[in-house]
Amino acid sequence: MNKKLVIFLLAAAFGFSFANAQNKVASQPLAALQQQFVDLRFGMFIHFNIPTYMDQDWPDPDASPAIFNPTKLNCDQWAKAAKSANMSYGCLTTKHHSGFCIWDTKTTDYNVMNSPLKKDVLREFTDAFRKNGLKVMLYYSILDTHHRLRPNMITKKHIEMVKAQITELLSNYGEISALIIDGWDAPWSRISYDDIPFEDIYKLVKSLQPNCVIMDLNGAKYPAEGLYYSDIKTYEMGAGQRVSKESNHMPALACLPIQKAWFWKTTFPTEPVKDAAKLVNETIIPLNNANCNFILNVAPNRDGLFDDNALTALKEIGKLWHNEGPEKKLPELDAPIISSNIAKKQPASASWSDDSNIMDQANDDDFTTSWISNPTVAKPWYEIDFDRDRAFNTISIAEEKANISNYRLEYFENSQWKPIFNGENSKRVKIHRFNRVYGSKVRIWIDKSDHQASIAEFGVYDEQR
Repeated sequence: MNKKLVIFLLAAAFGFSFANAQNKVASQPLAALQQQFVDLRFGMFIHFNIPTYMDQDWPDPDASPAIFNPTKLNCDQWAKAAKSANMSYGCLTTKHHSGFCIWDTKTTDYNVMNSPLKKDVLREFTDAFRKNGLKVMLYYSILDTHHRLRPNMITKKHIEMVKAQITELLSNYGEISALIIDGWDAPWSRISYDDIPFEDIYKLVKSLQPNCVIMDLNGAKYPAEGLYYSDIKTYEMGAGQRVSKESNHMPALACLPIQKAWFWKTTFPTEPVKDAAKLVNETIIPLNNANCNFILNVAPNRDGLFDDNALTALKEIGKLWHNEGPEKKLPELDAPIISSNIAKKQPASASWSDDSNIMDQANDDDFTTSWISNPTVAKPWYEIDFDRDRAFNTISIAEEKANISNYRLEYFENSQWKPIFNGENSKRVKIHRFNRVYGSKVRIWIDKSDHQASIAEFGVYDEQR
């Protein structure tokens, strides 16, 4: 293991408990934190890193730290610009996909202290935003191409590095209201929640800062009605993801850049930015009315400053938009699922299905495919076989459209089937939590559905809360 990382982990073991004791705050219920997040309504995303100096969002992961040289860095300018737009918080990219850390990390030499700046940008950011009365959030990428943390190459050392870096971020910079994670469980990153165990990271975040909400920007693959691996539903609008402005009842986050890309480009000073009135009337207000917090990215230039056209647009937004106070109260929600799906890609059986929609499509980790029962089957069933007894305490049933209304859940233990649930639930995403059981099989009997019974994903979990 890297010597710096060993030293850091030892220091963490003996030092961070004291730091946390010094800054200990009362833990709030997740529902309260979700409501507070929605009530913030509008904030600033700041993409600032090695890509700023390479005219592209995905730069060479081996680019030298020597190119990172914002000679006029002024985070107070950023914070005042956010205030001019009546924003309530800022969120900084602490590490993007190419792995360069813009804080004084002890986990790698690939960081800002080895750049010409030799200054902790994260410290400058947190100090400036708090001084201006703004809350602080952080962005962190799991995908890290510089450190070769990428598909089919992940090692135990990578997991240790991720945990150590998150520990630094949440231990040394005061209260962090939210941690936005990227490059994880996405089709383009191909790093699953099993490769870097989500539950471990979630628990680490909550142990360090219990009032920090955690969200994964790549959560769009999951149904809008369920909280899978996130405290907050996320929608990257530039990638075509859209929250329903009519039916969303989940706490949500949506994001867009004010410029044409996330990181600064040489053309930005002379190109138009997004129209302020259109942003306010067609994006911010409608999203806020749908329980969605909107975060607008503004990219600092190579000097470490916002361009004049962006500053002007932010002031114009501030003339048109004001935070009107708390949003309507969120409904009571299920807790997020955070553990690995032990049913994923396990042997599955079912009653007769349509030819092209067979049983393995209900546990393939793809919510766009489904097992669909043949319409002639009166009492459809679906079953997962673990081959040995497994512990579990949660089952989720997600459908492409709400369809199944009455059903029974049971598990197989000691050569007999035992009941878990028997009743009615017409939600599109059905979450069942119960006392931990041990079984080698899990089965659902479908007693009533509006049309052909179908299941997009059948999940089984052992949640260690």
